[in-house]
Amino acid sequence: MYNVKIDCSVAKKVIADDMILTKGVATTAGSKMLEGFMSLFTSEALVRLEEKGYGLVGKAKVGEFGFDLLGETAVNGALTADGVLKLAAAEAVLANEADVALTMDINGSVRRAAAQTGLVSVKPTYGTVSRYGTIPVACSGETVSLMAKNVADVKDALAAVAGHDPKDGTSLPDSMYVTDAATPKRIAVLTDMLANVNADVKAKVDSAVAALKADGIEVVEVTNDKIAAAKVAWNILMSAELCNNVSRYDGVKFGYRTPNFTNLDELYMNSRTEGFGELLKTAILFGSETLSTDNYMKVYDKALRIRRVVVEEFKRLFQEFDAVLMPACSTLEYTVDAVNNDKYMAFNENFYTAPASISGLPAVVAGGVQLVGKAFSEDKLFTLAEKLEKEGK
Repeated sequence: MYNVKIDCSVAKKVIADDMILTKGVATTAGSKMLEGFMSLFTSEALVRLEEKGYGLVGKAKVGEFGFDLLGETAVNGALTADGVLKLAAAEAVLANEADVALTMDINGSVRRAAAQTGLVSVKPTYGTVSRYGTIPVACSGETVSLMAKNVADVKDALAAVAGHDPKDGTSLPDSMYVTDAATPKRIAVLTDMLANVNADVKAKVDSAVAALKADGIEVVEVTNDKIAAAKVAWNILMSAELCNNVSRYDGVKFGYRTPNFTNLDELYMNSRTEGFGELLKTAILFGSETLSTDNYMKVYDKALRIRRVVVEEFKRLFQEFDAVLMPACSTLEYTVDAVNNDKYMAFNENFYTAPASISGLPAVVAGGVQLVGKAFSEDKLFTLAEKLEKEGK
């Protein structure tokens, strides 16, 4: 599960996934393109954790540039157990080798892993945790996130890393951090998200609803096909942004350089052909086509408009409800065979995670389900998560 393992004797241990830059420790983003890359500095989020007494125990392997399903595209091979995909950072926490995992939530892999393993994760409000020192992929929606065995550990780690960072242009000023910690009373369950989940996931949702109702929370089923449209829009935006961000890997300044070239065009082409994997190449081609002159307005611009619609729909829901409950995945395990038969499953499974990604809203996974709230409502979501955590004990 490790790309690099580090001996660490501190009381609080953190594992960073391989999208997080670490000075003196290789950061590869799961790609041949960055094999052996050594950063000159450590990410701001990890620095802040270390200042609060956490010690780095290692780097967890990720899928190529972290946007796949559960790490299946990693250049050094997927992490599996009995033919089932596993996310390395989650497995390190489950094995008690780390108290907290510091990860990048780009396309929902962290939330899927938390839901499938019974861990707790938080994707904070966009802009509350610095992305300085992370490898950029889909900058308008990716978020530094945290995962642990319980709500308390996730809350402590989030408190350590949150806050304005002048080194990150998307970091929000502290004056905007108006925390919503009011006691939650009403929860919406998005029925549109339940149509294609399997029985195990449906059972998790039913169990969570029963636990919340037993604790005095009013739970209401709602239909909203506009929020469900986030998947297509996020796939467009994510691929377009990924296309731009990975264009820096050209075999010249850093990263993999092909030995097979006679001119500059061949250097670029062969380095990228040999250094990138199949899924990443697919996203690059799709993103490039999306940004082309013919498609910019009718595809990319339309996706931006859908993003605004999703944001407005969430805003409308939060006038009546304290949070929205939905699955984080369609199944509680992904088999290697299933992924081999559908190599682009990550673009479909983000049906459940894209709404929070595209809107920048916070999402907490606990008890196998996902809770999405309005901006800066992490404390309120943690309160709900604690109720689910208590039910599971």
